[in-house]
Amino acid sequence: MAQSGTYKYDLSEFNMGEVQQQNLAHLIALCHKRMDKVDEDLIERAFKLTYLSHSGITRASGEPYYLHPLAVAEIVADEIGLDDVSVAAALLHDTVEDTDVSLADIEDEFGATVAHLIDGLTKISGVFTSKGVKQAETFMKLLMTMAEDLRVVLIKFADRLHNMRTLHHLPRHKQLSIAGETQELYAPFAHRFGLYKIKSELEDLCFKTVDPNGYKFIARKLREKKEQRESFIKEFMVPIQEQLEKSGFNFEIKGRPKHITSIYHKMKRQNKPFEEIYDLFAIRIILDEPHKKEDCWRVYSFITDSYTPIPARFRDFISVPKVNGYQSLHTTVITNQGRKVEVQIRTRQMDEIAENGLAAHWKYKEGATQNGIDRYINWVKEVLENPRPDAATEFVEDFQLNLYNREIYVFTPNGELRTLPKGATTIDFAFDIHSQVGERAIAAKVNGKMMPLRHKLNNGDQVEIITGKNSNLNPDWITDVVTHKAKSRIKQFIKQEERKVSDVGRQMWEKKAERYKFELSDQDLAKIVNKLEFSSIQQMFFAIGNESYDINLLIKAVKSFLSKGRVEEEQQEKNGGKDGLKYDDRIIDEAQAANRKTLTMSGNLGNIKYSFSKCCNPIPGDDVVGYISRNGGLKIHRTNCNNLLHLSKTEPEYLVEVSWAKQTGTQFIGAIKIIGEDRVGLINDISNTISKSMKTNMKSINVSSDTGAFEGTIILFVEDLKHLQNVIKKIQKIDGIKQAYRFE
Repeated sequence: MAQSGTYKYDLSEFNMGEVQQQNLAHLIALCHKRMDKVDEDLIERAFKLTYLSHSGITRASGEPYYLHPLAVAEIVADEIGLDDVSVAAALLHDTVEDTDVSLADIEDEFGATVAHLIDGLTKISGVFTSKGVKQAETFMKLLMTMAEDLRVVLIKFADRLHNMRTLHHLPRHKQLSIAGETQELYAPFAHRFGLYKIKSELEDLCFKTVDPNGYKFIARKLREKKEQRESFIKEFMVPIQEQLEKSGFNFEIKGRPKHITSIYHKMKRQNKPFEEIYDLFAIRIILDEPHKKEDCWRVYSFITDSYTPIPARFRDFISVPKVNGYQSLHTTVITNQGRKVEVQIRTRQMDEIAENGLAAHWKYKEGATQNGIDRYINWVKEVLENPRPDAATEFVEDFQLNLYNREIYVFTPNGELRTLPKGATTIDFAFDIHSQVGERAIAAKVNGKMMPLRHKLNNGDQVEIITGKNSNLNPDWITDVVTHKAKSRIKQFIKQEERKVSDVGRQMWEKKAERYKFELSDQDLAKIVNKLEFSSIQQMFFAIGNESYDINLLIKAVKSFLSKGRVEEEQQEKNGGKDGLKYDDRIIDEAQAANRKTLTMSGNLGNIKYSFSKCCNPIPGDDVVGYISRNGGLKIHRTNCNNLLHLSKTEPEYLVEVSWAKQTGTQFIGAIKIIGEDRVGLINDISNTISKSMKTNMKSINVSSDTGAFEGTIILFVEDLKHLQNVIKKIQKIDGIKQAYRFE
């Protein structure tokens, strides 16, 4: 092997210990289980190098670091089912970034393909200082590499999945930051690529991290109902199973619960407790060889012969697959007891694609599934058609909008099927055909009738775009489009127009600066712009250019700065800040007088002044994290607070770990939502239960009643979460109360 300076590992001379031999043997066994051919020597050399190069390094759990790439390789081999080259790349995915092994070393030892996969997985380092921009740039690079080799994204998801499985070893604020990024980007991205199993586990792990109590509650309820659920499925399938066996079908029946996060969202969306959510599972009938897709329709007829279908809940994803390649027949039927049951019918290959999406397409690589791979590659290339390096974060935000969207199916005048996100307009359709069609669109015909370009499309519409010779791009279209392709091009056009206006404003300023003979650096101008409350110099020039800001006000501010402002700023910098104190010193000084009874904090911010955020009203017992606000104080949020989830993604460096003191001696505000049947004396019973039975003070109770039903909100003072939960249990026992739960 060619040496490249820092490379110092002789793999042929290295003898593994017994534990490492067992690790390697287990990995190779997994490869043989899922792959037709395995290059054992390649995997052994990759294992040795990752072990040697990470020697002496440990993870947050205290385990040797090499166990992480090993676990990622096991996921790639067993749970995703890729090839031996992907397993080798998974073993080596952190070596270039974290050790003294270079990409050239990898290529020399393992070949160009492995090196290319690792290059696609390696995080960007360099000039970007903002965490958000770094992540966006990394994500764009991942997409670009994917367009050449889709295995990159599959290995990346294996890496993220193992990191999420071991997230509990990290400090709380880091857990929330990583969970926030996973929830915002990786889970919807997995959804878009049909990686249902990975997407579901990522979502559940995020939920478990952000709201551990909510997660444990639903998981416990599902365990309690398991026997009852299995008994119902067995009874439901009896008549259908008899028909299938009588007709000689080769099949498997699965009945598994929906994943915990989807149940949680259903509870929130329907505003119902767990006990009132009935569609907690779906029954799946999978047809094995030699059955084909046409046999799915025969099975559908068996189901509707036995049970009454609900026509509005029928979905044919076999004739018209989802954009990620998903195929299945879905129907919901009603049993004799009036219970609704969802049934999915598919072939074994359809089931693999439904569970593993892109990974299954990659595995089959033939016939219709090759079209699936082409569809993914074309989609990625289309997304990257006009990437703007100066707007990477914006790119990712736009990209995210399209990941979870439901789809509609529309047709060109020639009958070609096009898939668009729900809510798409004829403008989106025009850009979907081609960028130039979108830019030159002047009108549209929908089902033969003239429609405005802002018209929202529906399933089954046939659309014809009428174009002109020249560009007709309109900045106002930005609010009427939902696809990334359309948004990206319109934003690009808006930026071009804004740049022209900004250039006019800059020229006006330069003429004035020359006339007044101002000697001003860009740094000084940036300080003045900040005082004038513009977000950037460019924004100020734009305001001057479009005459929404008087340039004479800028001249006045510059004169003031040059006469006294600069001297004051230099003095403040010398003294260490506005108050003559450095920022950290100021926080520590303020903290000396703070009340420390309620919370304890880690690190050198242990005595910072804090307050409780009104957006989520945390109380002792809640899982909480602190956020250092702009004024230097600490805001305490519940970890499942939506505002905190946003902050954990955009400003994770300002999160600090906090914990409740054992005894606070303080009362907090809690809220309870109540729903039930109205009756005489109900409010009095609620008040007595809270004040007398629970010895708890109420702040307010608001109730509205309509046709015998009521709902209301109780605000009360509680000592901690357990106290609030005990009050809720007491209220639930009152005659007429149907639901009582903590009001978010």
